[in-house]
Amino acid sequence: MSDAYERERQNNTRLSELSAKVSALRGVTVDIYDNARQQDIIDDTSNTFSSMSTSLKGSAGRLGRMAASGNKVAIFKLSGIIIAIVLALWFLWGLIV
Repeated sequence: MSDAYERERQNNTRLSELSAKVSALRGVTVDIYDNARQQDIIDDTSNTFSSMSTSLKGSAGRLGRMAASGNKVAIFKLSGIIIAIVLALWFLWGLIV
């Protein structure tokens, strides 16, 4: 009878150890999932900046062609818009900080 009691106690101990290991494994799995999810966000952000960079390069190319064509009125309008945007951002930055 005492032999059966000892085996039952060992089984309970091993079951507790196994339960702790399964919980730890579940925690690692959740951490891996969260990390992979964050990596997708980083990849999406990288893709967004990459497309913005491509768009900016295209705009700079069009601006260069416009400047080369000698359309001075368009150049002055564009320069005014850019200066106004920079000043507006500078003003907003001063309000925030």
